[in-house]
Amino acid sequence: MSGFRHSEMLETVGHQQGTNAMDRTFSKFQPLALSLLRFIIGLLLLQYGIAKIFKFPVVPYFASISPLIAVAATVELVGGALLLIGLFTRPVAFILSGQMAFAYFIGHMFKGEAPVFLPLLNGGTLAIALCFTCLYIATAGGGPIGVDAAMRKG
Repeated sequence: MSGFRHSEMLETVGHQQGTNAMDRTFSKFQPLALSLLRFIIGLLLLQYGIAKIFKFPVVPYFASISPLIAVAATVELVGGALLLIGLFTRPVAFILSGQMAFAYFIGHMFKGEAPVFLPLLNGGTLAIALCFTCLYIATAGGGPIGVDAAMRKG
C-alpha cells in the first residue's frame, strides 16, 4: 500500500514539473500575447465602426442605423483605433467594455418584446466576449508593444 502511494506521489511530482516547464515556457510570451490580444480586439472593434459609419464592407444589418448605433459606432471606431495602436489603453478598454455590456443588454438580450437570456439565441455571444476581453485589457494593460509602452520608456 505504501509503495502505491509513493509511486502516485512520484507521478504527481513529475506531472507538476512538466506543468511548471510549460508554465515557464508560455509565461515568457505572456506580455507579447497581451499586446497581440489588444491589437486584434482593437482591429475587430475598428472594423465594426467602419462598417457602421462608412458602410464598408456593406453589411445589410448596418444599412440604416439609429442615432444610438451611430454613437456606438463612433466609440468602436475611435476606441478600436486607439486599442490597435495601444494609446490610452486602459481607459479606452474600460469604456469599450462598458459599451459592449450595454450593447449586449440593449441590442441583444432586450431587443424584442420578451428578454432572450441565452447568448446563442439572442446573437450576443461576440458582445459578451468583447466585453470581458476589454475588461481584462483594462486591468492588465496593453502589453509591451504600443504607444503607451513607448511613452513609458521614453
